[in-house]
Formats: sequence, structure tokens, C-alpha cells
Amino acid sequence: QVQLLESGGGSVQPGGSLNVSCSESIYPDTMAWFRQALGKEREGIACIGRRGGATRYIDSVKGRFIITQGSVEKTLYLQMNSLKSEDTATYYCAAGLGGGLWCSLDDRDYDYWGQGTQVTVSS
Repeated sequence: QVQLLESGGGSVQPGGSLNVSCSESIYPDTMAWFRQALGKEREGIACIGRRGGATRYIDSVKGRFIITQGSVEKTLYLQMNSLKSEDTATYYCAAGLGGGLWCSLDDRDYDYWGQGTQVTVSS
């Protein structure tokens, strides 16, 4: 059974940093972080192609968030810096079985999903 488990969410003040991670029971071709804020649609924010290492970011997090994979490559990380109130959301990791040299921010390209971890940015 495929399992993706996020951890590391929490509360932080604006301008602060937070790291979230995702442990995986499989070795997918692509991995991504999505988020869904209350009352809004889910959006892809960062992804990584496992074979080529290519990354993509949504414009609103470019320069602030960094997606990386662990040394054993069954862990995915998201380092979030300069957090803003609009970053408040539930963050999900997702695994896809296609690609590898590239990655997608479209949720239709992902086959497995974690349960999510809450990130709250508030003063």
C-alpha cells in the first residue's frame, strides 16, 4: 500500500521560516507539494523530477520556497522562508509515476497523495 506522510507543519509569524517533509513508501518519478487554503482551490506550488532533478515553482513562492529530496530519495522536503499570511494552507505532498526528467504542477499528473499538514502564518 502506497503511503505518503507529511510532517513539520505548524504556526509561524509573518517573515518566519518553516520546513515540512514527506516520507514515502514508494520511489516515484516525480514529487510535488500542493496546498489548499480555506475556500480556495488546491494549487501546485513546487515539484521535482527525480531522475533529472528539475524543479518548478509557482510564481508566488519563487525565491522563498525550496523543494529538495533526501539523500535516500524517499523523503521530500519543502523549506519555506519569508512566510506570508497568504501562505496559510494545508500542505500536501503528491507522488507521480510519470516524467522523472521534468515535473508538473498539475494535480492530474499525480497518483498518490498524503493526508496534509497545516501551516498557519499569523501574528
